[in-house]
Amino acid sequence: MLLDTASLYFRAYFGVPDSVRAPDGTPVNAVRGLLDFIARLVQDHHPDDLVACMDADWRPQWRVELIPTYKAHRVAEESPGGAADPAEPAKPAEEIPDTLAPQVPVIEEVLDALGIARIGSAGYEADDVIGTLTGRADGPVDIVTGDRDLFQLVDDRRGIRVLYPLKGVGTLQITDEAWLRERYGVDGPGYADLALLRGDPSDGLPGVPGIGEKTAAKLLAAYGDLAGIRAAAGDPASKLTPSQRKRLTEAGPYLDVAPTVVRVATDVPVPDIDHALPAGPADPERLAALAARWGLGGSLQRLLSTLHG
Repeated sequence: MLLDTASLYFRAYFGVPDSVRAPDGTPVNAVRGLLDFIARLVQDHHPDDLVACMDADWRPQWRVELIPTYKAHRVAEESPGGAADPAEPAKPAEEIPDTLAPQVPVIEEVLDALGIARIGSAGYEADDVIGTLTGRADGPVDIVTGDRDLFQLVDDRRGIRVLYPLKGVGTLQITDEAWLRERYGVDGPGYADLALLRGDPSDGLPGVPGIGEKTAAKLLAAYGDLAGIRAAAGDPASKLTPSQRKRLTEAGPYLDVAPTVVRVATDVPVPDIDHALPAGPADPERLAALAARWGLGGSLQRLLSTLHG
């Protein structure tokens, strides 16, 4: 089981009241909510291995260089602090609610003390870590995320599914190829092509003007994949309408780079660490100190009981 950790703690933050606080009054709603999510996922799905995949870089420069609008609307107006080296420009910070940002280091410390594998890779998003670990897996994989971009990894043959939270993690949309075909008319790899054709305002992807989701699905059904659609745009004998041909041709520069941006990387350098679900905490003393400092109470106990279970 691979967790898109930021996706889940964002959901926890907005789903659990900020009245859930540490003894000193600091909000810990995202921390406790995430622990409850993990406990429920382990209880319901019994994974042998569990990895909390992290965003080491939420907006990689190599993606921005290809599509400058990529996640541009999520950049905070002023980055907190400054660059470590005054000679280096400050890296844009993601706009995160004021009371969520301080909880992220706590989440990381608690996961480490629990012994739950936590993996990020410099210059890459959690999606890329997930894509890499999925590619290396020698058995079925459940990806837990609220990000539809990861639908592109669905592969029935290899047992790769996306568990998409609808209400907390107690109600999950089990996303397999049958569901994708029914909802979008595509398979896993086809979802990436559909997404880049229609665009995605939440990621700052412009898409091809005039090509919406339904048209993109029809084009993929007719021509197979993005390469087939682009070949059809250059073929006067194809059955594309004149307006579709014009739009696709004019969008050529975008279509040249969009696949690299939209498709998750599968060759990310990730450490070779133990992914096995721990039966008990890796550092009980540290975990006890964190539990007392942050008032993790029942949320942590429920997770520990589930791990022992």
